[in-house]
Amino acid sequence: MPASPWNALKALNQLGFRPVALNALYRFGLLTGHYRRVTSRPVKTAGGALKAILPMPGREALGAVLGEDGRVALLAEADEILSGKVRLFGGAPVPLRLTVPGELADWTAYETGRASIPYPEIPDLPSRDVKFIWEPARFGWAFTLGRAYQLSGGDKYAEGFWQYFELFSDANPPCRGPHWTSAQEAALRLMAFVWSAQVFAPAPASTPERLARLAASVAAHAARIPPTLPYARSQQNNHLLSEAAGLLTAGLALPGLPEAAGWRALGWKWFNHGLQSQVDGYGEYAQHSTNYQRLMLELVLWTNALVRTHDLHWSRQATEAIARSIHWLLALQDAESGHVPNLGANDGAYILPLTVCPFADYRPVLHAAARAFLDYDLPRGPWDELSLWFGIPLDSRKYVQLPRYLGDQLYGKESWAYLRTAQFTNRPSHADQLHMDLWWRGLNVTRDAGTYLYNADPPWDNQLTATHVHNTVTVDGRDQMTRAGRFLYLDWVNAYRHGGSEGDPAILQQVRGRYWNLRRAYRHTRRAAVFADDHWRITDEVLPLRWLATSLIVRPSTYRLHWLLPDWEWKAGIRESAFELRLKSPHGWVTLTIRDGSPMTDGGSRITLVRAGETVYGSGAADPIRGWISPTYGVKLPALSLAVETRSTNEVQFISEVLFP
Repeated sequence: MPASPWNALKALNQLGFRPVALNALYRFGLLTGHYRRVTSRPVKTAGGALKAILPMPGREALGAVLGEDGRVALLAEADEILSGKVRLFGGAPVPLRLTVPGELADWTAYETGRASIPYPEIPDLPSRDVKFIWEPARFGWAFTLGRAYQLSGGDKYAEGFWQYFELFSDANPPCRGPHWTSAQEAALRLMAFVWSAQVFAPAPASTPERLARLAASVAAHAARIPPTLPYARSQQNNHLLSEAAGLLTAGLALPGLPEAAGWRALGWKWFNHGLQSQVDGYGEYAQHSTNYQRLMLELVLWTNALVRTHDLHWSRQATEAIARSIHWLLALQDAESGHVPNLGANDGAYILPLTVCPFADYRPVLHAAARAFLDYDLPRGPWDELSLWFGIPLDSRKYVQLPRYLGDQLYGKESWAYLRTAQFTNRPSHADQLHMDLWWRGLNVTRDAGTYLYNADPPWDNQLTATHVHNTVTVDGRDQMTRAGRFLYLDWVNAYRHGGSEGDPAILQQVRGRYWNLRRAYRHTRRAAVFADDHWRITDEVLPLRWLATSLIVRPSTYRLHWLLPDWEWKAGIRESAFELRLKSPHGWVTLTIRDGSPMTDGGSRITLVRAGETVYGSGAADPIRGWISPTYGVKLPALSLAVETRSTNEVQFISEVLFP
């Protein structure tokens, strides 16, 4: 919650009474010791044999989809895990750690601050961030071992899983230590355990004693979830869906337990409720993040596999919400690369990595979801492995071609763009209105910086949420909204799009976005047009509003246009009264020119190009968070951050043009 009373009142108004009250109830349960007492009770596991509840693909079908290259890649990654390395968040391999040093406290002690998390010394990771402790213990890497076993029949992959499971269980008893502080983490680990029990069941390493211990662990994980559901409900995001999916899974996989029927009913209820309340009318997910929207669809695919094999039925409202969300994300998928704009918070989550495709490729999840819920027939490839694991047929369906959506997207012949115009019904994760992502021949030319780290020392304490690192205009260095915490923006402002054409037959498409921030007293209108030769023109007009009109002393403001670009070879200079930046892409030189109606001077401080936190064109010290891009959590790579500034008391206009070879 925000620190100041005024921000607390604003949060109550914007977030709503129910989520704030639920969060307060959760805090009260922590402080009174209620959760410690409830979750420390022993879980009865008599009659708790795990039941197979998920579809499993045959070895031949799996090999046919993967091909020889996919087979080699899968087995190589599985062998890497057996050697003690894991690729957290799709990044480079690091040691697989499932233990934390020192004596463990009850999970509530970490939540209330009575105990601090005993971080191990991890020189190969960028921050003492709890996500680097939690991620290996989600057991997402177990899906790689299971896929390798299903493909090859190698018992070493099953034995490797069991040894890691026993290591984790011995070192992290139920509800003790930081691995039990989050019920969402317990739910995701539970799902990985249930899947692993089924895929490794035929292996000699899967002894009855090991399977019984795994079943008892699943029961303990499931029992951890219901007491703190008020917290998940207060968040109105993927916490609720993950925990609901975990409860449903445990209820179906452990039918012999007396709690199973209650877990199943509770999970099914809140999963449906979450879907219906967390997907807006356009199909955008409540967390305003492409990566979190993919995570939501992963949970949908998992749950749908359970629906198809048990006496469960989606509600009409839920299927409509799922269809909208698939359409929204499909519209942002680059057809050539399978990538999408890195919008909003990106914590590197990929909870069901049932694919050899890299982290940034959205085709595995989106193609499976489109086949399952929209009857789309999509291009085939190694990304189809995920469809196999969920029993989704790959045969021809109703629709053979993906539609294009003419809303916030514009399409040229070989290029396309997304113009961010959001109307917030839930708290935004980034201040990114009128941000523009431009793509050409599978290359992301103007980019979103991503997230990098949630928890770190300044300046990396989730600072890539700010307006000034996005591809838009800022005034006097201010954010578009009020940042009231590491994960909280208040004073939400909406942007609205206005389609239209100038009547020029050379213009293929045009979209106008308007962002009107009364509190900051300016209106920003962005007009983007693409011409028949893939020539783009982006016009930004910023108009000062009330405070300049009523103030006795009219003071000039500083207007700043920013573009984040790939780390390509570059050439820059002033040409014909415009700033020109040329970038050498893999397909040839791309040219970006900017005019703002005032004289451009070579080497001046009003035009700066920053790479990896250092000024490489212009003058002045660089903001250390400029010139970076984070493709996944904990990873930052150099990029080119171009900013053009001008000062004025009146309306200003920036004209940016992008020409492709």
